[in-house]
Amino acid sequence: MKWPFSPAVYIDHDTDFQRLVSNLANEPLIAIDTESNSLYAYRERVCLVQISTRTADYIVDPLRVADLSPLGPLLSNPSIEKVFHAAEYDLLCLKRDYGFVVHNLFDTMVAARILGRKLVGLHNLLADYCGVPQVDKSHQRDDWGQRPLPEDGLLYAQQDTHYLPALRNFLEAELQAADRMPESAEIFAEYADVQPTERSFDPDGFWRIGIPADLNRRQMAILREVYLLRERLAEERDVPPFKVFSDKSLLAFAEMAPAAVRDLERIKGMTPQQVRRYGRDIMAAIEQGKHAPNPRQPARPPDLDPQVVERFSALKDWRRMRAEQRGVESDVILSKDALWDIAFKTPGSLEEMTTITGLGPWRRATYGSEILEILERVRG
Repeated sequence: MKWPFSPAVYIDHDTDFQRLVSNLANEPLIAIDTESNSLYAYRERVCLVQISTRTADYIVDPLRVADLSPLGPLLSNPSIEKVFHAAEYDLLCLKRDYGFVVHNLFDTMVAARILGRKLVGLHNLLADYCGVPQVDKSHQRDDWGQRPLPEDGLLYAQQDTHYLPALRNFLEAELQAADRMPESAEIFAEYADVQPTERSFDPDGFWRIGIPADLNRRQMAILREVYLLRERLAEERDVPPFKVFSDKSLLAFAEMAPAAVRDLERIKGMTPQQVRRYGRDIMAAIEQGKHAPNPRQPARPPDLDPQVVERFSALKDWRRMRAEQRGVESDVILSKDALWDIAFKTPGSLEEMTTITGLGPWRRATYGSEILEILERVRG
């Protein structure tokens, strides 16, 4: 397609990056997006950082720029507004890889949801507000860790921030007109505070695969061995586990317990290349599973207190009613985590609600009295 803007300035040297950060420090607003390689690496990492001002676009290459730390003070500077679309994943990645903190966030997807819009994908909003035609989405699954990146891929990545300053203006005007700025500011601040968690391998994760398939204990033992094998191979090759072989293949190994490498070729989804590359390792794991002790299923977590469940159900019903009145999705009113926190802590006053995660000053003032009434009614 013909792109309606010039290519972004590509930053792949530390000196250029430091100069860019110095210039951006004078901007009142910057739009940001990231691209990671989660579909192509065992442990994903940020591979591109797109940055736009109201007048220029930049793409920073973290695989070439040795030190991205100068970006930190820029992101934490409360006098510079940072505009994202669907910021949560980008913030998790930036915090995980670099420890960055973001202040003064504006999230265009969250703003659209607060306004009650149903189609809040970036392409939908750009079409509705900025007149940008729908574009080819084939680059959504690109390997952003490869170099060099194709020109079309870079232009696609550039578009993710190029229009955000203008889109932000349209949405802010609607938020102002609807008197939703205090609510949006509170929600933006909560999103900015999202905390990353390290990806960790669960050695008991095979139960999640085997229980729905109703495997017997011996089959579960085989499943455990091939599940552990897949994780080891994925880490060695630096690819996501599903790129080694699928959950369906794991189940087939456990159910069929093939006796020879050639039998693997009959398993649906196993390619000749996979059989050649992993066949011996798979057979060794299956053989080990045939003779290993039966695995013991982890203990179930204790059942929740029925009174907690009753409070949560009542709060959930109230949230749905409130959302229908406003014409928004239920979690715009309050998150499910906040409902559970209230159900467990049962605050008895607005002051006690200050300990509830996701129930900031605006929400306490707006919904606090209703929540207290619900808790009192359930208690009675």
